Amino acid sequence: MTLKLTIIGGMDKDGKPDGIDEIEIERGEIIGIVGPTGSGKSTLIGDIEQLAQGDTPSGRKVLINGVKPDPQLRTDPRKKLVAQVSQNMHFLADMSVVDFLRMHAKSRGKDPALAESVIELANTLTGEPVDPKHPLTILSGGQSRALMTADIAIISDSPIVLIDEIENAGIKKQEALRLLAGEGKIVIVVTHDPMLALMASRRIVMRNGGMTKVISTTSEERKIFQDIERVDFWLASLRETIRQGEVVA
Repeated sequence: MTLKLTIIGGMDKDGKPDGIDEIEIERGEIIGIVGPTGSGKSTLIGDIEQLAQGDTPSGRKVLINGVKPDPQLRTDPRKKLVAQVSQNMHFLADMSVVDFLRMHAKSRGKDPALAESVIELANTLTGEPVDPKHPLTILSGGQSRALMTADIAIISDSPIVLIDEIENAGIKKQEALRLLAGEGKIVIVVTHDPMLALMASRRIVMRNGGMTKVISTTSEERKIFQDIERVDFWLASLRETIRQGEVVA
């Protein structure tokens, strides 16, 4: 399905117009949202999650394929276009991992057997394997986020994914973003992590509640990203060595 997300500018905390009139985002793109604490990053992803129509404090509007979205896309959970993975994710349902995933697949009209594929994929994103028989309530934060990322990729129909500050989330973050973008999702990630910011094709810069500018990732920045990724891989290997109780050599 063709899908284009358009964000039309609103105003900052002082009522001044956003520095960006509008930004269009296509399927398969990774877009970063950057800025200091309190700059309005969470407000922006809240506007996107709600498919705002000038009815939020920012006054922004969100269009789908260039037009105002059908009201049901905003109010009917079964038709929501947006999925979200946040830094703090925990399950409250008292059921096993595999039963939950089978129920979710069934509710979407999909084969419950996809649950096994979700768990297999989740276990490529976290160093703490997810056991299908384990209760959801005992999963760690990293396991929960890995499971939801895999669920969004395989079972969820939501074509837009919002990711809120997963740099310390206990999952393989680059692989998670590549996975979702590779599935044709629009991936919008709020981050302070230079690696994730430079992994995006563009990044929206926030200040005082407003969108100030959009920066396209340059070829020089992409080279820097590759250097950072190599260092991050080395650090991840060290963390795993320590976690397994081995001696660092």
